Amino acid sequence: MDRLALILVIIGAINWLLVGLFQFDLVAWIFGGQATVLARIIYSIVGIAGLWSISLLFRKRERSAE
Repeated sequence: MDRLALILVIIGAINWLLVGLFQFDLVAWIFGGQATVLARIIYSIVGIAGLWSISLLFRKRERSAE
């Protein structure tokens, strides 16, 4: 679940980078606009992944055995 959340957060960050640099919303472009149901679902899933990723900041790290 952590990796999936991280992947979605990265996708969201790339989309925000495109919006910030080029005023181009890739999600809206792919799904036909910001107000479409599918685009809103994608935005919501990415937002939930972002909220999930907050928990990664507060977890204790496990040392990996080498």
